[in-house]
Amino acid sequence: MSFETRGKIEVIYPEQQISEKFKKREFVIEIQDGMYPQFIKMQLTQDRCSLIDGFQVGDQINVTFDLKGRPFQKDGKTMYFTNVEAWRVSGADAPSAGSTPGDVPPPPPPVGGDVGGELPF
Repeated sequence: MSFETRGKIEVIYPEQQISEKFKKREFVIEIQDGMYPQFIKMQLTQDRCSLIDGFQVGDQINVTFDLKGRPFQKDGKTMYFTNVEAWRVSGADAPSAGSTPGDVPPPPPPVGGDVGGELPF
């Protein structure tokens, strides 16, 4: 399941090579949530690390992301980790995830109100 949010870029961290086969890049966005802004750290992984390259701190962006969680065993105790994994980043004025550049908006309503109940075909 994916989610989408909009916010202002607060921090962009450098790419990290975690292992020979895994790399990630983290960034933080500020989301206005009423009186109290929320600062959400997200990550991009593998070939998606470059999705944030065209943006700068202060830019407004749309982010589509998944919540991912997993357990981890240490010293006989189970801990849980949750990651906010971004997979699409676009400028705030770009089309939303549900639309494509070829989408055509619906026609405007007829001028003058009722069309008389007649079908156009």
